[in-house]
Amino acid sequence: MTIESENEFLPPSNRSQNRPDSRYNLAMPRRLTLAPLLMYLMFVSACTFYGDRPARAFSEATGGEDLERVFWKELKAANWVQVERSLASNYSGVTPSGMLDRSATMEQYRTWQLKDYALGDLQTELNGTTIVVTYTITLHGTIGGPGGAQTLPTAPQHLMTVWQQQKSGWVAIAHSVSQSQFN
Repeated sequence: MTIESENEFLPPSNRSQNRPDSRYNLAMPRRLTLAPLLMYLMFVSACTFYGDRPARAFSEATGGEDLERVFWKELKAANWVQVERSLASNYSGVTPSGMLDRSATMEQYRTWQLKDYALGDLQTELNGTTIVVTYTITLHGTIGGPGGAQTLPTAPQHLMTVWQQQKSGWVAIAHSVSQSQFN
């Protein structure tokens, strides 16, 4: 019996090698060329199926934009415990009406009935454990003080917040508000 006659009884993959004991698989090169294509398709589809999910809490925030969005969401919901936790003990704020420390800022926020807000032009700058966020905001709501309700300024305002990562998480250490010159 010759090698050719032995090859007749072998699977097709072994016939091409002219060796009855060969373990070479001819389909393997084709499978290997498909592997990178399949991996590429898996990664591309994962990006489209699982888009960005906005943070719902400070613990889920992954950057300055998330921190600001969660902060204003908590302020709108009047969740004062979370708002107060997000302000550092040495917090300092500057507004057109003057400087505010942490307690004065919380006192001011508690008088607000924020109905809606719009953030825009967000820019973040990371520097070590500090994030500087600049953005514009348009507020809709009222200020309920002892003299009666007043409307929150509806003109866009320019804001800057400095967030610092501490053991307890991210906290705002400074905040600045300026009125838009194009009112």
